[in-house]
Amino acid sequence: MGTFSRMPRYDIRNDGAGPYAIFYCDSCSREFRSQPDLANSIAQDVGRSAVSGLLRRVPLVGSTVANNVVGEDPRYSMKMTPQQIEAAWNQVQAQFRECPTCHRIVCLSDFDAQSGFCQDDSPRNQEINESRGAQAGAALKGFASAFGLGDLGKKVEQAANAAQRANASLARCPKDGTVAPAGTKFCPECGTAMIQPAATTCPKCGADTHGAKFCPNCGNKMDQPAAAVCPNCGAETKGAKFCPECGTKLS
Repeated sequence: MGTFSRMPRYDIRNDGAGPYAIFYCDSCSREFRSQPDLANSIAQDVGRSAVSGLLRRVPLVGSTVANNVVGEDPRYSMKMTPQQIEAAWNQVQAQFRECPTCHRIVCLSDFDAQSGFCQDDSPRNQEINESRGAQAGAALKGFASAFGLGDLGKKVEQAANAAQRANASLARCPKDGTVAPAGTKFCPECGTAMIQPAATTCPKCGADTHGAKFCPNCGNKMDQPAAAVCPNCGAETKGAKFCPECGTKLS
């Protein structure tokens, strides 16, 4: 865990045991609470009660003056000193990370520890989205199967395969994962040279099939050899069925 340039948003609360701080994730606003300094609140309350009782026994002082002298009851105070807030932040900061790109301080659920960026700025953003889509598709397929909706499961699988084929026909930025139509030479977001999709040519008529199972020009059925280069990340696959770098299934 690195150092932080600042604290995230926070509120001060009190449930009757002394003030504490609630810190919020800059992305999802999830709450992380510090613990009130109960021992200090008790010590202050004991001292306050003792002084208050002593002053009340002094002639010409009275209860009103005694209350003004001893100050606010620490058990119900809504104030924290900068030192107390810093101590509260030290209690919960292990649950946060700061993105080096956008400098938001986010919780662990919104941080991609593998790349060291928040999930919105991660270079693996495309991979994360694809993984989430695959997980959602698998969950939906399992749900449909459990209720006997086999056709729905097939349609979900077909849609997922179609999306994968469409993604394989796009140029991809190796730096930030941006996709663009094939032939785009530079990333429209960061200017990095784009990785072009591997062209699949029909052996019968020579047309580019764009990864289709049948040639769109002559209808010839295409053999699907393992891709030499992963269409998702551009890594050499060396004949593997799944990319050794990102795990993408290869036709």
